[in-house]
Amino acid sequence: MSEEVGKRKANRLIDEKSPYLLQHAYNPVNWYPWGEEAFDKARTEDKPVFLSIGYSTCHWCHVMEKESFEDDDVAALMNDTFVSIKVDREERPDIDSIYMAVCQAMTGSGGWPLNLLLTPDRRPFHALTYIPKESRFGRVGMLDLIPQVKELWKSHRDEVEEAANHNVNALKPASGSLAGERLTEEILHIAYEQLLGMFDEEHGGFGDAPKFPAPHNLMFLLRYWKRTGDRMALMMVEKTLYAMCMGGIYDHVGFGFHRYSVDQRWLVPHFEKMLYDQAMLAMAYIEGYQATGKKDFEKTCREIFTYVLRDMTSPEGGFFSGEDADSEGEEGKFYLWTENEIRQVLTDEEYKLVKKLFNINVNGNFPGNGQNIFYLSKPVTEVPDFPANIEKIIESSRRKLFEAREKRIHPGKDDKILADWNGLMIAALAKASQAFDEPEYAKAAQNAADFILSTMRNANDGIYHRYREGEAAIKGFLDDYAFLVWGLLELYEAIFEIRYLKAALEFNEYLLTHFRDMEAGGFFLTSDNAENILIRKKDIYDGAIPSGNSIAMLNLIRLGKITADPELERKADAIGQAFSLKVGQAPAGYTMLMSALDFTMGPSSEVIIAGDLQADDTMEMLKALRKEFIPDKVVILRPDEESEITRISDYTKSLSSKGGKATVYVCRNFSCRLPVTEPGKMLELL
Repeated sequence: MSEEVGKRKANRLIDEKSPYLLQHAYNPVNWYPWGEEAFDKARTEDKPVFLSIGYSTCHWCHVMEKESFEDDDVAALMNDTFVSIKVDREERPDIDSIYMAVCQAMTGSGGWPLNLLLTPDRRPFHALTYIPKESRFGRVGMLDLIPQVKELWKSHRDEVEEAANHNVNALKPASGSLAGERLTEEILHIAYEQLLGMFDEEHGGFGDAPKFPAPHNLMFLLRYWKRTGDRMALMMVEKTLYAMCMGGIYDHVGFGFHRYSVDQRWLVPHFEKMLYDQAMLAMAYIEGYQATGKKDFEKTCREIFTYVLRDMTSPEGGFFSGEDADSEGEEGKFYLWTENEIRQVLTDEEYKLVKKLFNINVNGNFPGNGQNIFYLSKPVTEVPDFPANIEKIIESSRRKLFEAREKRIHPGKDDKILADWNGLMIAALAKASQAFDEPEYAKAAQNAADFILSTMRNANDGIYHRYREGEAAIKGFLDDYAFLVWGLLELYEAIFEIRYLKAALEFNEYLLTHFRDMEAGGFFLTSDNAENILIRKKDIYDGAIPSGNSIAMLNLIRLGKITADPELERKADAIGQAFSLKVGQAPAGYTMLMSALDFTMGPSSEVIIAGDLQADDTMEMLKALRKEFIPDKVVILRPDEESEITRISDYTKSLSSKGGKATVYVCRNFSCRLPVTEPGKMLELL
């Protein structure tokens, strides 16, 4: 633990697995990981705790580390005054969620790095985000803050206790939900109107800068369009999907989406790439393609998967968490180009086309540094006066640029595997395998699912949250179970292997047993046997990723339809009611919940295909079904031979193929229409 690296000694973080914690393992700050050792030391020495929460691909976390945590003067003050704890928010979303709520309540905003001052019993009495080394522009610096805290702790302990008690009491409403009346269809219309009011008609997306992708907004709008026929809902989706894949937020050279755009036009990205963004955006583009048939949406989705399968997939089959914004100490350096760098890589013909098409400027199009980022002003298919083989030239140019870029120093990669984010990517790949008839995607989803099911399960039939370097650890959270069940359901519908449906049912049962709030409804973030940190929190807000409660609601309604279990459907309905007062205040903040609610309200369908999966007529039925955007349905394969599916879905026992042909039964509330053997008639029934 105290090995030398240059002149630096390792601190206690050297024994951790988290790439973020390991980044700080040679800081002169005497960091501890979260745990009893640190809090016992704080109690014994009567010191406050400095809790710092971040993640490995966070730009401002790097800035604060370089500026303060690597600085000997700051470290000396911290070591004298505090017991200092580092937490990876991606490893411990439970800790991050609680203390972020404190920060937002105390300061009106939040972000990372998230820095809090705690009493030795974990109660927070002060919260800040990024803290510079020296005070400037009205923001207190570490060199001034630490002596002030030391004096406060020594001479005004009553004020510290009062603040800590106040903050804990303020957290208590977050531990429960504000149950109210059942949500009705009216809430869907209100959510739509709110999104319409925020929609940027010129640039796509919602609100002003910074602009986040928010793919679950688009997924809800597609369902709203399907329900109501409102063309404006579809237009908002198309406009935003095009704007994002043409903008600088999209990596036109190596593919995949950056985290968000710092401007309104989707031009200037914050350059980190996160697995969950790739998964959620892929699903939005899949559904956009199904709804519109636009090949540009399919192309973008396939490119996302090219990036993920090339750069973000472990040898074991799981998916890595993210890539940094920074390389060589500069944000975006890996992704930016001078005009001369581009000219040197391409032929004259390629250079002229790329320069015009992607808005390359001799003085740079990227603010402030004379460099360029690639972005399109219009879809390639709409560009006039370009050669007929334009797409071939673009791809040839892209490959050359990609190969040249590969020689640069790459941004850091967070190679831990998280069960929840992997669940999202499994869902995305499985959906794509269906929509695009692409077995490669189903195989990748299957590899990831098999890895988690074989390597990340614990002895109590639950799952671990994190895997890295041979170690699966940290008890699973709500999102791990909910997102993995989602992925397993999509995978079952992609390849109809019954073991994935059975695993989905098992994990859903674990969630109901260990996470459900039996009194007020909904699910807690942590299980009933997890570490107790101040409060047991419940969330419903659909932020950068959907909330676990929203996805759990969607899973429950789907599993209820598959198994003909009305109790599961009632539990799904109860989630909406558990959070109805909070959701009713601003429904547009809960668009994944709105999608789940859309499913519960119906009309929804159970589609049972009786036949041989390998037969041509069965595949034709599936292709016809999967090409369409029909979100509120479940699909079950009923083989002619005896199958476990008839024990899981009892109502399928009597549904068999007719005349040796693949036969489809379209059911509503488990009451089935007359069977059909032609794809066109099946779609008419749906």
